[in-house]
Amino acid sequence: MSSLNVQRNVFQKVPLRLRGWVLPVLIVAVWWAAVEWGASTSPLLVSPLAVWQRGVGQVASGELWVALSASLWRMAWGFVIGSSAGLAVGALLGWSRWTERLVGPTFHTLKQISLFAWIPMLSMWFGLGDAAKIAFVAMAAFFPVVLNTFEGLRSVPREYLEVARVYEFSVWQTLSRVVAPAAAPSLFTGIQLSLIYTWLATLGAEYLLASGKGIGNTLIDGREHFWMDLVLFGVVVVGLVGFALNALLAAMEKRLLAWRDRTVARY
Repeated sequence: MSSLNVQRNVFQKVPLRLRGWVLPVLIVAVWWAAVEWGASTSPLLVSPLAVWQRGVGQVASGELWVALSASLWRMAWGFVIGSSAGLAVGALLGWSRWTERLVGPTFHTLKQISLFAWIPMLSMWFGLGDAAKIAFVAMAAFFPVVLNTFEGLRSVPREYLEVARVYEFSVWQTLSRVVAPAAAPSLFTGIQLSLIYTWLATLGAEYLLASGKGIGNTLIDGREHFWMDLVLFGVVVVGLVGFALNALLAAMEKRLLAWRDRTVARY
């Protein structure tokens, strides 16, 4: 019990911003020790130093930036197209009961189909180039935005709409001043999920539609040549980009929805 308290006190001395790095540092330390001390001689486990050297080489040669820019370009286009369409469809389903009865059954059927089941059809329609990959990424962005937009609009309290009627708000005023703020948390959840799914879908599209440049193609090159250091470096890049995108959206949400933290109950 005393040793547990000592460990807890040591952990509490670590600054809050650095506590999230404790586990990754421990993993790398164990990884390095396993390789350096001969606990593992498998070629599937290369040293962290080899991965670092491979990463330095990728950065110095410019290969990383070419691959990363290609992947982010596809992701950005797919995200914009898919999330924009998702917002429009979700708003129609959430705002209009008639549209929900007409379109809802078809949408709820399509969302049950695995995303990767569309790959053969997309490759036949668009080939193996960027058009097919962007379409695949757009589909990944579409469904979570539709669902969360729909849920956000339907969760707006009826009392809010009654107040809008009392003040004789127009349709635009009701949407902009009542509905949008009330549904904003759910909308941001949909956008956040969409951003995560589009990054994962970008890698999946590059891996399955293996043509051109991209981080997914970097992983394929590492696998085909059995360069485990390149594969691990690609995995690290994928994780860091996903973390950065999530942190960026979280910061935007915190700034744009700062009003949620305010309350009139101050006394």
